[in-house]
Amino acid sequence: MSTAVADHPNSDSTSTTVMETVNGSHQFTIKGYSLAKGMGPGRYIQSDVFSIAGYDWAIYFYPDGKNPEDNSAYVSFFIALASDSSDIRALFELTLMDQSGKGRHKVHSHFDRTLEGGPYTLKCKGSMGYKRFLRRTALEASDYLKDDSLVINCTVGVVRARLEVPKQFGVVLPSSDMGQGLKDLIDSEVGCDIAFQVGDETYKAHKLILAARSPVFRAQFYGPIGNNNVERIVIEDIEPSIFKAMLSFIYTDVLPDVHEITGSASASLITNMIQHLLAAADLYDLGRLKVLCEVFLCEKLNVDNVATTLALAEQHQLSELKAFCLKFVTSPGNLRAVMKSEGFKHLNQSCPSMLSELLSTVAAGDKILTSEQASKKRSLCSSVLAYDTNAARQLRRRT
Repeated sequence: MSTAVADHPNSDSTSTTVMETVNGSHQFTIKGYSLAKGMGPGRYIQSDVFSIAGYDWAIYFYPDGKNPEDNSAYVSFFIALASDSSDIRALFELTLMDQSGKGRHKVHSHFDRTLEGGPYTLKCKGSMGYKRFLRRTALEASDYLKDDSLVINCTVGVVRARLEVPKQFGVVLPSSDMGQGLKDLIDSEVGCDIAFQVGDETYKAHKLILAARSPVFRAQFYGPIGNNNVERIVIEDIEPSIFKAMLSFIYTDVLPDVHEITGSASASLITNMIQHLLAAADLYDLGRLKVLCEVFLCEKLNVDNVATTLALAEQHQLSELKAFCLKFVTSPGNLRAVMKSEGFKHLNQSCPSMLSELLSTVAAGDKILTSEQASKKRSLCSSVLAYDTNAARQLRRRT
């Protein structure tokens, strides 16, 4: 429930009232149950007084029931307010404990259900409970009774209203600029102690920062067989722009601006760069960068790049990206277009086993299609199979 402070129509001030319960519990053990029988209806055994939410409470057990008309057929349990107060609103839960260890307690609770009239309103000596909590014959034949003793657990939740008002601070907390600070550090090359030769480009960095971000760099510089004295490393399997983008992520923890790095707005060129950046992230065990690249590739997936992305996912064991690509390829209208793409030829050459998996995925989808849709799918399966057979023949001729 919310309340608004509105001295002026355009006021920006707010406040919130939160209705909640302040809970507490008490466990009451009754030893010598059989001696309590025969007290008569309306007669009770009382627990010690205990405090919950600043109020005093007590548990009442009626071994012969509270109602005379029940003829002692039931036992009764009640929780009563013992404080001199009025209009206390509360919920309660009474649990008769299963003493066999099986956990089959008998629970009567108002915390987990909606009450038509809301919580109970109590005055001093007011009580909440059950006149017919349990038949006495059932109780005496159950595991609730052990060694002539009963254990009852009572939980009370007192309803209170808590007002939340936004705290007014005189000092504005600035947003984190750690990433920008580290980026400025590498851009200025201050304190750099390692240089990477990548093609015709040289990139300087800090060993400690690289080691903190990448387990591969950590092992390379500080591992048992690492070399902390190395000053220059030649990188031969990554393009300069890709390595620069990876360094940018290591220092900023965000996906680099690929438009800025490539100097191009070509969607295919940018996707190709992210594919290579994903491979570099896998090589240097940069988990967050891998996920960022996977999300980017999923968002930019189309019939022209899905085959190369699928090959990448297979090569680097990226199961979620692979599943997303397979679902895209086998969706209606996509498979035939994908098979005509240059990327499909690359997929067949780099991951020939994927054609069989693609067939299995297409076939699995037939189970939920109409007969006409399934017929089209089978036609496509034949096309893939023919492509696969032809590719195998060409491979045998080359070998």
